[in-house]
Amino acid sequence: MSNEVVMEIVDVHKSFGATKALAGVNFTLHKGEIHALCGENGAGKSTLMKVIDGLHQPDSGDLYIKGNKVVIRGALEAQKLGIGFVHQEIVLCPDVSVAENINMALTNQSNKWFVNFAKMNTRAKESLKDIAPHINPAARLDSLRISEQQLVEIAKALTLDCEVLILDEPTAALTESESKALFSIMQSLKAKGISIIYISHRMAEVFEQCDRVTVLRDGIWISTEKVQNTSPNEVVKNMVGRDVGHLYPEKSQCSIADMEVMLEVSNLSDSNRFSNIGFKLHQGEIFGVSGLIGAGRSEMVKAICGLHERKTGNIHFQGKSISISHYSDSIDQGIVYLSEDRKEDGVFLDMSIARNVSVLKLDQVCNNLKCIDASVEREQAQRLTDKLKLKSAGMDKPVSSLSGGNQQKVALAKMLSVNPSIIILDEPTRGIDVGAKVEIHQLIRQLANEGVGVIVISSELPEVVGLCDRVMVMHEGKQQGTLGGDDITEQNIIHLASGLGQREKRIIKTKGLEVA
Repeated sequence: MSNEVVMEIVDVHKSFGATKALAGVNFTLHKGEIHALCGENGAGKSTLMKVIDGLHQPDSGDLYIKGNKVVIRGALEAQKLGIGFVHQEIVLCPDVSVAENINMALTNQSNKWFVNFAKMNTRAKESLKDIAPHINPAARLDSLRISEQQLVEIAKALTLDCEVLILDEPTAALTESESKALFSIMQSLKAKGISIIYISHRMAEVFEQCDRVTVLRDGIWISTEKVQNTSPNEVVKNMVGRDVGHLYPEKSQCSIADMEVMLEVSNLSDSNRFSNIGFKLHQGEIFGVSGLIGAGRSEMVKAICGLHERKTGNIHFQGKSISISHYSDSIDQGIVYLSEDRKEDGVFLDMSIARNVSVLKLDQVCNNLKCIDASVEREQAQRLTDKLKLKSAGMDKPVSSLSGGNQQKVALAKMLSVNPSIIILDEPTRGIDVGAKVEIHQLIRQLANEGVGVIVISSELPEVVGLCDRVMVMHEGKQQGTLGGDDITEQNIIHLASGLGQREKRIIKTKGLEVA
């Protein structure tokens, strides 16, 4: 890392109405360094990055690039200054090809009448080769998984020949192998003198990949330290302003044998993503579903809720066979699903917080004339979002005005509005800061203690191990095994998720031995 300063932010302020997002923030970026930016959701990280990228204009304060004072009035000006930005929320065009997305900036700057698609595909393939060589440049973007779309977003930024690269939660949707490929590219860019601002809530990544770490809290600069001079606990304490204590609440002390079965699924299959899945969910249990991204986890639980096709399968709820053809049937039964894709499926960004919370069951907030009673709707939203410690300027504000973590809290409040018997949470803490994670983990355990059956899908192994009472592991659409008690370890989960468990069974069978 050089001592040469490539970017300096001096006393930047930014407010949105009564909400002060940035309050005199200072930040310095050196040439060839990976500088982590940490803070709770709503701390001002994304706002600061949008100021750098020209998406927001500061109310006051100055921005310097290589010692020159600049005013950046848009993303195109930022690109011309050598700034690339990979957003936390994917901002690509879903209905065009991967290659068209990657080359969009170059195409926009070109004065040619026609597009050379063959050359475009070749350029895209080259930009993907180190991070995602399996992605077809000619494929439509909306045919890709979320993790693959995130890789396309990163590849697009790398084509800009930037000197400053901003990565906002880049690994939130990536698999372990995809994350490792990204880290390798980051270190390669660092060696070439490119500076990286790395926003992440994952302390392991910060301390393994970064040179310095800056902490913001409530829009205020708190600290900047070299990573070797601080610790994860100190960074977290600076982020939340207090010791967060235990990240995971105490698990249920009840024996599974003594718990009532709420949901029983057997022989659940679709046409190609998963087959012959069977499990039981008990009242008051947190049941984890683990496995690599692409293992069919989300598709499997969506099939239970009527959000994904189901070819075969029997579902018994509270001892009775039920038929769920559409998600509305699932809601009526008291079974709700929170999507992993908050932006597309979790919330309505342009609608108010109050309307988002009430939308699953509008008759709860209607008067005798079947019209929505705005005061009742606001009261419901206020009560539920207070429970989740939502930070907002009011229930009438659009969800788009909230940080990513607070948007997730609105999505959770929407699930709770129907008083569910079973709640299925797909990656519930993706992209959420440590303090908010603690709150959501405590809420999940509180729901279980109140008798709600909870299914949690998570790609974060520490979360699966620390939160869940039992864990079913999937590999390539197949159920590999279910772990409980002291058997819930990262090693055992990885062992099953990689398919080793089934392979060992086949080996044992060939030796004429029985497999338990």
